[in-house]
Amino acid sequence: MKNDKRHFHSPWWLSNGLAMTLYLAFRASRDWEATIPYPEPPYQEKIFRGAHNVPIFGIVAIPECAKGTIVGTYGITGDLDNQWFLRLLGRKAFAQGYAVVLFDWRAHGKTALLSPTLTSDGLYEGDDFVLIAAQSKAMGCPAPFWFTGYSLGGQLALWGIKSAQAIARLPEEVGLEESEIGGGAVICPSLDSNRSLTYLLNHPWGRYLEQAVARTLKQLAWRLYHAHPQDIDSEAVERANSIWGFDQELVIKGLGFSSVEEYYDASSGLHILPHLHKPTLILYAADDPMFDPTIIPDLQGICADNPAIDLRVTKQGGHVGYISSHACQRDYQDPDCWWAWNRVLEWCDRET
Repeated sequence: MKNDKRHFHSPWWLSNGLAMTLYLAFRASRDWEATIPYPEPPYQEKIFRGAHNVPIFGIVAIPECAKGTIVGTYGITGDLDNQWFLRLLGRKAFAQGYAVVLFDWRAHGKTALLSPTLTSDGLYEGDDFVLIAAQSKAMGCPAPFWFTGYSLGGQLALWGIKSAQAIARLPEEVGLEESEIGGGAVICPSLDSNRSLTYLLNHPWGRYLEQAVARTLKQLAWRLYHAHPQDIDSEAVERANSIWGFDQELVIKGLGFSSVEEYYDASSGLHILPHLHKPTLILYAADDPMFDPTIIPDLQGICADNPAIDLRVTKQGGHVGYISSHACQRDYQDPDCWWAWNRVLEWCDRET
């Protein structure tokens, strides 16, 4: 794929990264089901046990003669009920013969109802990915297992790949061999929160995007408080009025960090990329309005030195959007406009 001469192209009216991002958030969510012919897989609910025995809610679907398993989650906010972009992957992957495991990560969705455990931006979610894969195997999901996610979920999946390379380190007998985890594929992963938050707050449109996410995080924190009032400080929730404030007030103390900056540096996806040796696909849009563009040269330099990583930086795409034009669909012989998921599944097919 690194030598592929084709390029992603959006429809002309989505050629701006912000336009693509807003369209995905507010318009595509209404009619995505009409863009694909695949029905919802026959999911069964499952409560997995993650790192430190944290309960994690997920759903599992296994087709006949499955050729592998996709394990995925979503970004900084949301849940399995409203993250349609992840459910879209589930439909496409199941139709192409993959078992599918999707989960509400820590402090999100039904997982938040099961446990007051807060997020760690990959520090423990990486182990969660591996343990979920192991328990999915026990349910009948076959190897190889491929970890995936987008935005902050992409960062979590990268940590999952890193954790998969050191299964023997886990205290539990996981019942899964390192060789059974193929690797991972991520879309617009968060890689350097310190730089990107500073970028957002100093950009006219970025401030609105940051506040939109912060409001949703505050709603998440209140849901967590109402589910576990004895474990969550309501005054801290009141003070959490930004992305940085959410982590300052609710997250870093429990993880042992003295500052948000220290926490973001420790959980940075960029720092772990040199250490990945399992096959890893990264799709990253140069016009992503959520992330500092100065990250891109660093990302390209790191990936150029790591043959395990297949990096594709596109000129267009926005934040996770990647809705392709009809001409682009013809170039790639894609069945629909969902360019990024089509590349992820194509890549998994090639690597399986």
